Formats: sequence, C-alpha cells, structure tokens
Amino acid sequence: MKLIVTVGMPGSGKDELVGVARSIGLATLKMGDLVRAEASRRGIAPNGSALSRLAAEERDKHGAAVWAQRALPKLTETRMLVDGCRSDTEINCFRHQFGDLYVLGIYASPETRYERMRRRGRSDDGASLQEFFDRDQRELKFGIGAAFILADGMLVNEGDLGAFRSSAREALQRALAREE
Repeated sequence: MKLIVTVGMPGSGKDELVGVARSIGLATLKMGDLVRAEASRRGIAPNGSALSRLAAEERDKHGAAVWAQRALPKLTETRMLVDGCRSDTEINCFRHQFGDLYVLGIYASPETRYERMRRRGRSDDGASLQEFFDRDQRELKFGIGAAFILADGMLVNEGDLGAFRSSAREALQRALAREE
C-alpha cells in the first residue's frame, strides 16, 4: 500500500489538496471526519470547541495515536491520502502499520489562514481572532509541529489557488512515483 499523509494547520489548504488527490484517483480519508463522526455518535454539537475537546479527551484516554488507530481499518485502498495528521505519534502509527509512507506538509501564514477560515465559515473555525489563535494553540499542543518536522515534502499555499493545485498535483505524483 502507498500511503500519503498530510499535515497542516487549519486553513492551510488541506481540503484543496484532498480535492486534487481525488481528481488524480486517490482514495482519501479525512482525520477530522473521524472526530466529527464520533461527535455525532455521541450527540455532541459539531462546533470547534466541542470537537477539539472530544479529540483531546480521546487522546488523553486512549493515547496520542487514537485517531490514527481508528483510521487504520478504513485504509483499504492500494493508494490513499490521509488528510490531517496532528502529531508525530499519529505519523509513526501509520509508519509502523504500512512501512513506507510520504508525509506532505502544507503551510500558509496565520494571516492567510485566518482570512480563509473567516470566509469559509465552518462551524469549527471560530469567529474571532482570539478563537483562531486559541485553536492554533490546541493544534500545537497535539504535536502538529513535530509532525511537520517529519514531512518529506512541503507545499506553501499563500495565494494563487491554481498554482497551489498545480503544485499539489506535482507533489502527489512525485510521492506516488516513489513507490515504483
């Protein structure tokens, strides 16, 4: 199996990358969907603070790799992209299970990410600048910085969406070519 794993802060462009991955025929799994599904199962409103609390509680209760472990049974295709790892522990869980994997980091500045999140208006994005910074702090506590260090490749997503999609397609194709 060839597994590509993404890491990026909220608003960096992971959803755009998922779209590109699907357009070239990769199966995808979004880690955040696992958290949202668990929240739904428990009757928890899917807002930012509730989802973050649930994700953190599950990590505290079951270990830092709990969401990666819950993703494993869903990784059934020959070539897949897993979107949104939050820690080196999650990446190491996938690496232990699948051996070779490609970690792709996505970077956008805080200012760019904040503006994107305000425009998209998702319920878990938060409305104020303070909520944005609070969310970033929660993400950093999960270990996303350590996950970035493990990246095999990096995409910068600061503006031109067409250029980002093109760069993303090239990066995914390079990652897939490594398996051959």
